[in-house]
Amino acid sequence: MTVTTRFAPSPTGRLHVGNIRAALHNWLFARQQGGRFLLRLDDTDAERSTEAFVEAIRADLGWLGLVPDGEERQSRRFALYEAAFDRLRAAGRVYPAYETQQELDLKRKILAGRGLPPVYDRAALALSDADRAALEAEGHRPHWRFRLDHDEPIAWDDLIRGPQRFDPKLLSDPVVRRADGSWLYMLPSVIDDVDMDVTHVVRGEDHVTNTGLQLQMFAALGATPPAFAHEALLTGSEGKLSKRLGALGCDGFREMGIEPLALLALLARIGTSDPVEPVATVDELLHAFDFNRFGRAPARFDLEELTALNARIIHRLHYQDVADRLPAGMDAAAWQAIRPNIDKVADAADWWAVVEGPVAVPAFDEQDRAYLAEAAGVAAGLDWAGDPWPALTTLLKDATGRKGKALFLPLRQALTGRDHGPDMAALLPLIGKDRAIERLRATG
Repeated sequence: MTVTTRFAPSPTGRLHVGNIRAALHNWLFARQQGGRFLLRLDDTDAERSTEAFVEAIRADLGWLGLVPDGEERQSRRFALYEAAFDRLRAAGRVYPAYETQQELDLKRKILAGRGLPPVYDRAALALSDADRAALEAEGHRPHWRFRLDHDEPIAWDDLIRGPQRFDPKLLSDPVVRRADGSWLYMLPSVIDDVDMDVTHVVRGEDHVTNTGLQLQMFAALGATPPAFAHEALLTGSEGKLSKRLGALGCDGFREMGIEPLALLALLARIGTSDPVEPVATVDELLHAFDFNRFGRAPARFDLEELTALNARIIHRLHYQDVADRLPAGMDAAAWQAIRPNIDKVADAADWWAVVEGPVAVPAFDEQDRAYLAEAAGVAAGLDWAGDPWPALTTLLKDATGRKGKALFLPLRQALTGRDHGPDMAALLPLIGKDRAIERLRATG
């Protein structure tokens, strides 16, 4: 058996953080098992699905490095759905129902008033052929429901939640097709999973009831269902995931300067017993991925944790990983010097501007101006082929008696215009002899 997973977004919007997590976990499991990861675009909603969102989903997965091994589009599979629907109809497993939305709402309110679960009463099954013909003659078009088998409990062993059990008598026969002939999610998804040989479905715990219903659809089609893993939903640092944070997607993360690897490293581990740590490649996430490590508690997505992890990952990135995103002229030595002091790659441009100048320096008092003028003379006599910073500060310490902050801070301020920043031993050779001397003399 080849392990096959699928990620099935609707192209009615951009991928958000919950989508990204689902895609990642399906991708990780497939890669770990040497299997296939498929993209299925659930684009049956013709009014809301757009090609722009299709392209955006593909681009976002590419940016994340979660490249699918194949792609399917539900809008091109209607003939397959019709054939399966006809089989189920012939077997009596789907049936027409004629209640309006208002009538169904009223039934639910009556049941709620009696303290009963809002389960559909199957009134449509009592209609005779003549009743149905009369309703259709009056212009009523039916929607279609899947008839659940009430004789056996619905049960499965979830890869994360463990044994699951539902009484089908407490569930409504799900609507699978609207009166206008369009499809709802439930049945086409099952048909696709069968046709695409999907072996594992990894999705949020909000789909647990759907899974119970769909397991009977697999059985009605004579198919073996995939294994299911329902993971806890994401929450924010203060509980429920905020609307703003929940809607955050790849475009937003890119604008924030978040590295794809940082996002993947966080989403791979939150909700598990494993610590969230920086990684050098996504392959490092594969060996520890295990459904047994996921808990039932909500997975907390913290933007501050992400930005901190992002900085730690950037501090480990090699020059070749970022060269195409650095300012012109910035080489490997410059990246090595600047890397420890930035939280996102785009910040490198700010420090490169410090290297190239000009820089705005504070107003120095008379003593510091004299000290910096002396530093300019010392710098002019240094051998810049070596390590100019320790040579400069050692000579100045001996000549002036200064030490500590009084020795180092005026030099940093004059040379960079900043009180803090990269190690001056690495930064000064980038600034270079001529610019350094010019900046030291300019303070006088």
